[in-house]
Amino acid sequence: MNDEPFAFFITWSVYGTFLQGDHRGWRKWKAGTQLPQPQLAQWRAERLNQPILLLDDDQRRCVEREITRLCVFRNWKLWAVSCRTNHLHVVVHANGHRGSRVRDQLKANCTRVLRERWSQFRNRSIWSEGGDWQCINSENDLEQVILYVLEAQDRKGLDAQ
Repeated sequence: MNDEPFAFFITWSVYGTFLQGDHRGWRKWKAGTQLPQPQLAQWRAERLNQPILLLDDDQRRCVEREITRLCVFRNWKLWAVSCRTNHLHVVVHANGHRGSRVRDQLKANCTRVLRERWSQFRNRSIWSEGGDWQCINSENDLEQVILYVLEAQDRKGLDAQ
């Protein structure tokens, strides 16, 4: 029996843009989706150490190119990538790797290229700590998550206004 998932659905956000307690709902580690908690969100916002820097179109394209480059280099199958102003999604198959390791390698490489090209990203956090990853274990789920990443994001309006 092969326990290897079809893919990982990986998400992480730009520093400060999806705080615990967020009005859009949020995920708590080992506890899943949580209801909005405005006071918690406000408390977290007041404790940010740096201003929020949203990604512009050039920076988003740069991140997507770096994810594509790393997947080719690692021989990972990239199914979909969508970098937004305030978060990004990646659907990737990385045989023999844990989702957290794949996420962390993608984030590290994206951090490097942003810092190399744009000085405002040097000496500061670019991304929120951690991020989310889920195993995709069926062809139907893979199809649905790819559709979500490539098309549904535009309909949901999840980029910062």
